[in-house]
Amino acid sequence: MIILGLTGSIGMGKTSAARALRRLGVPVHDADAAVHRLLGPGGKAVPAIQALFPTAVEAGANEKAAVNRQRLGGIVFADPAALRRLESVLHPLVRKEEQAFLKRMRRRRKRIVVLDIPLLYETGGAARVDAVIVVSAPAILQARRVLARPGMTQQKFAQILQQQMPDAEKRRRADFVVSTGLGHDRSLRQLKRIVRLLRENPDSYRRRRRNHA
Repeated sequence: MIILGLTGSIGMGKTSAARALRRLGVPVHDADAAVHRLLGPGGKAVPAIQALFPTAVEAGANEKAAVNRQRLGGIVFADPAALRRLESVLHPLVRKEEQAFLKRMRRRRKRIVVLDIPLLYETGGAARVDAVIVVSAPAILQARRVLARPGMTQQKFAQILQQQMPDAEKRRRADFVVSTGLGHDRSLRQLKRIVRLLRENPDSYRRRRRNHA
């Protein structure tokens, strides 16, 4: 089974790329979706986060406690130490969900699977995959996409970028770069080509995990 990493800086089009890969029949594990589940009502991360950041937790659906993500972001974005404490809670739980996904996919004999991880390089996730797709777009388009999001500000955008590896470095390290700045059809063609290459010659891409074993 080929494990393919999918990553890219904020606003680069990673969500659209993951959606396209699913349409091509490739199972995708979404790390962001896993975080949402862990922080949602009754989520497994809620008790630990409540102990660390009590003001970030409130009653959710069916009276189950949930994390207020906006409030939590306000606490950790400006405090690197607080962010590290949060990551020490979330990362092991996300990894556990990732491992369960991979186990299911092996049982189903899937040839290619994707781990959609926003901070793949920043967290050392590249050592867990065979090849990496980085999605990229011009900086002006990235900024336009991100600043159109509800509640986003220039200051918050700048803080997020500071926590992420520069796009140029991600592209340099990638096995495949998918441009999302020229329309969905072009991006889809690039993704189809990548999937075809992996299916036709999988042994050429089973190297990174072996080298990091």
